[in-house]
Amino acid sequence: MTQESAWSFADDRGRLVVADRRPSRVLAYVQAGATLWDLGIRPEGIFGSGHDGAEPDRAKTGTLPLDSVDYRGAGDVLDVDTLLRGRPDLVVAVSYGHGQLYGLEADTAKHLEERVPVVVIDVGQARTLDRVAERFAELARSLGGASGPAADDELHAARERLRAAVRNPAGPRVVALSPAGQEQAHVARPQMWPELRVLAELGVGLVSPPDGDGVNWATVDWAQAAALEPGIVLTDIRSNAVPLDEITAPAWEAAGLGARTVPWNPEPLCSPQAHARFLELVADAVEQAAEG
Repeated sequence: MTQESAWSFADDRGRLVVADRRPSRVLAYVQAGATLWDLGIRPEGIFGSGHDGAEPDRAKTGTLPLDSVDYRGAGDVLDVDTLLRGRPDLVVAVSYGHGQLYGLEADTAKHLEERVPVVVIDVGQARTLDRVAERFAELARSLGGASGPAADDELHAARERLRAAVRNPAGPRVVALSPAGQEQAHVARPQMWPELRVLAELGVGLVSPPDGDGVNWATVDWAQAAALEPGIVLTDIRSNAVPLDEITAPAWEAAGLGARTVPWNPEPLCSPQAHARFLELVADAVEQAAEG
């Protein structure tokens, strides 16, 4: 491997991932692939997690051109041969800590790394969203991409708009949740989600669920969710969540349905453009609530 042709990247497991030349055929976990696309890198393929199905979850794919990016599937169908069918020369995976490749069985991940370089980006709760975004940006630059100053300006403007919108300390109560069916909802503990911590830092009045079981979520019935008195609901729009407008629980219909809703993907794209879009949606809802 010559100095001119070598490529390397230190991933979030502390491993130096190397290749004979800069990779050009990237296979990525869907969250990573959609983020890299925003940063100027076109993945040749993407794969999902156990929450996903035979088709890509549009809540996670952002602006990826799905007509030309091959979706390998998710769950049990993800064997090494399936993952490698597009002849990728780099795999980009994510981890929620401990370096485990999210969405892949341990044996599959092991055999995959024996055949192709694998970069892992940690997107877990210990990281700030800014730090995760920086890591994706560093990887994209190493692969020949970049988001450009316009995207950074867009994010800065969205942050400032939201900060200005929530200056009223009596602003709307904001609850983030994932509908689990007609009986229950998973209510997010805001401090455990990097993108929700950003909202809190900008002044958004995020409401925490009751203490109890569940590190990232509190599982409650819909009466308990309604008792949080949300003025704005950030609702999980991934395909494994029940659409909020299908919930017919009487307690929620009496209270929660009056809240404004904002689509929320708990596996956010970590590009400036995607983060700005989310902040703008939250700002829209806060401003509308202030207008009554």
